[in-house]
Amino acid sequence: MKQLWSLVAVAAIAMSASVVAQEGAKPAAKPGEKQVQPAQDGKKEAKKDKAELKIGDKAPEFALKDTEGKEHSLSSLSGKIVVLEWFNPDCPFVVKQHEKTSVMADLVKKYGDKVTFLAINSSAPGKQGSGAERNTKAKTDWKIDFPILLDETGEVGKAYQSKNTPTMYIVDAKGNLAYWGAIDDDSGAEKAGKTNYVAKALDELLAGKPVSQSKTKPYGCNVKY
Repeated sequence: MKQLWSLVAVAAIAMSASVVAQEGAKPAAKPGEKQVQPAQDGKKEAKKDKAELKIGDKAPEFALKDTEGKEHSLSSLSGKIVVLEWFNPDCPFVVKQHEKTSVMADLVKKYGDKVTFLAINSSAPGKQGSGAERNTKAKTDWKIDFPILLDETGEVGKAYQSKNTPTMYIVDAKGNLAYWGAIDDDSGAEKAGKTNYVAKALDELLAGKPVSQSKTKPYGCNVKY
């Protein structure tokens, strides 16, 4: 009988020790603080990504200074069609559009009296193609006759979800995103493509038609955020 009670006592002690060990593994909540339940399988809940920018969405507003210190905002261009070029003067694909070919110059020559052109450089300070001095030199060397805006914080580039230079955007007269993608259909760094997507989209917009090819795959260098 004593042996039986001894076994019962040992079992009870073992169970108590197990409970205490399990309780001790949980972090104690501070007074007035709710106990936080661990995520399932020990994984932290992932933050929801920002909604993807889509064709037809309102184009993100911005106010940026150009290489001469003058501020330009999208809202000030209300009622106008705006072409945005994501820019980096040291990216070979940007060099292609401005130096090796006349692609950008031809666009401005053909549409400049009907459309506003702006370049936006989202390179962070100290990174490739950054700074007012470097961009002023490119503007002079390439005879660019539209402003180059400096987005050194990268805030505007990220709002437009721009990943490449030269990614092109067209904002229609209502302020909505009408085109997003490559400038043309040649993703190399030497020659112009046969189809200029930006010119095609502008022709359609100016004729009062919807853009038939509103999104293409951008090519070029990574934006140097």
